[in-house]
Amino acid sequence: MPMELTHIDEKGNARMVDVSGKDAGLREAVAIGKIYMKSETAATVSEGTLPKGDVLATARIAGIMAAKRTSELIPMCHQVPLDSVKVELFVNENGNCIDIKATVRCTWKTGVEMEALTAVSAAALTVYDMCKAVDKEMVIGDIMLIKKSGGKSGDYMKYPNL
Repeated sequence: MPMELTHIDEKGNARMVDVSGKDAGLREAVAIGKIYMKSETAATVSEGTLPKGDVLATARIAGIMAAKRTSELIPMCHQVPLDSVKVELFVNENGNCIDIKATVRCTWKTGVEMEALTAVSAAALTVYDMCKAVDKEMVIGDIMLIKKSGGKSGDYMKYPNL
């Protein structure tokens, strides 16, 4: 049985899914990503000595702000009343990158996967913006949903053994 695309109507037109008939419930999504950089850049971020200021704190705030505005960026996303957005950034000097994790929660009629992914993306872009003067070779990648709970489609965990 083919999977139904919920954002496409019977004529193939893009549409916003109608959630008016759904019951509100607890929803959570966790997304991760990385921004790879030179080892010297990672060390500078870790030390907090970049001229533009505290990279990790600024990226954390950017991620939170982006999650709250996801519906303004992604055309078919609903305006979701978020209860919690947590963005964590860790300098991974062994991997020459910054690991980013966003956890988003709400009690609502639709999930928050896009909000978690948007938070990670904006945090990574902010790191790039703040570090580009010292490292133009940074690469943003590995952005993915790793966990989702609540809703009609049920729970999802990319790495169930962790």
